[in-house]
Amino acid sequence: MNQWTPATVGVQSPFISFFFISFSCCCCCCSSSSPPPPPQLLLQLQLQLCFCPSETRRDTAMSVLCLAMVAIARRRKLLNDDFLIVLAEHSWELLDISGSDVTDFGLATVAKICTNLQAVDVSRCDKITAAGISELVCHCRSLEILRCGGSPRSDFTARRCLSLLKPKLNDVEEESWEELDRMDICSGAQSLRWLVWPKIDEDSKMSLATECPRVIVNPVPSPIGFRGLQVPAEASASVALDYSIVEDIDPKTWAISGAARRSIDPPSPDDGPELPMAERFRLAFLERDARLAPKRAKNARQHRRRAEREYLMSSTNAKSIALASQASKFLHNRS
Repeated sequence: MNQWTPATVGVQSPFISFFFISFSCCCCCCSSSSPPPPPQLLLQLQLQLCFCPSETRRDTAMSVLCLAMVAIARRRKLLNDDFLIVLAEHSWELLDISGSDVTDFGLATVAKICTNLQAVDVSRCDKITAAGISELVCHCRSLEILRCGGSPRSDFTARRCLSLLKPKLNDVEEESWEELDRMDICSGAQSLRWLVWPKIDEDSKMSLATECPRVIVNPVPSPIGFRGLQVPAEASASVALDYSIVEDIDPKTWAISGAARRSIDPPSPDDGPELPMAERFRLAFLERDARLAPKRAKNARQHRRRAEREYLMSSTNAKSIALASQASKFLHNRS
């Protein structure tokens, strides 16, 4: 994958510094809990790219700098649908939205714009479901690397997307092979080769290995490669997918001073598959029912005793029977 970086497109350091100083100024008053800058301000920042000193590489520089803005916004916990859609460029080949607030709508919209995406990271995106992944796979036919999981919700979404990641043939009927189109006979992630899913369950891993052996799960880079193939840097879970975009940028650009950072609890190794909502409600009802059972039994006994006392006080026959029983016991004890 040949991803453009600021160094490869020939953008000078003074221009990069000027651009990101402007970007930092628009975000300096935004904390981790504040909304991102409005789209109008982002459009003004994009207009600054028109002053790129290299006219022949202006479009490429714009694409790289917009991608760098996305990377910085993600690190500042400001990335959401509006921010991402405004900056999306058709020439993007990688997209890292891990741990962001991007939803299915944002991912689907960007997938329609950036159809050349080859590597995507949606790990820890709790607002993305199988519907968003389906749109990504449908529009990005060159997708080779996918990163997912990282949180219980994201792991649950990844398990639901297994059928989307496996290429399959559709049932079509035509009179000749010339009338068959590739888009008609195939579906699924046809180009997917590397899947980074740190906490993949054994059933999902076995299913992929059996039905789609060409998809390599959690590859480990090594000097001699993996299964005879050289593992790309984008498929390494130890390195951020957008690291190459921001490696030449001062980390102070996305540093958050005086603002509380959102802490992400690391997933526990004992966490099991996330239960469906209906099952969780059922288990909660059973737990509450078992907890209240002793109290209901006690109330029933009290109600029965109260009813017996009321019957004795209101019925003459019952009073007679009770007095006769007491007299019988008294005579029996005296004898």
